[in-house]
Amino acid sequence: MNMPISLDWSKEEVIDVMSFFQAVEEAHANGVERAKLLSLYRRFKEIVPSKSEEKQLFKQFDQEAGVSCYHAVKKAREEEQALKIKM
Repeated sequence: MNMPISLDWSKEEVIDVMSFFQAVEEAHANGVERAKLLSLYRRFKEIVPSKSEEKQLFKQFDQEAGVSCYHAVKKAREEEQALKIKM
């Protein structure tokens, strides 16, 4: 699968963004810890502060993986009592 990445990112940033996308896939497959997903999303936002770039990357990944990054993060934010997020 092609992960949307930028050539401007460092190796560490690429790994961190890939970890976030993998957590979104995990949320759709088996469920993922809410705190882990939110922590990875916060790191993603440090690397991709632009909302428009975030939307582009989410769209590319969502189409490739058949998941929804936006809905996974939204659910993790809304379900404050949940330990695990499952889409």
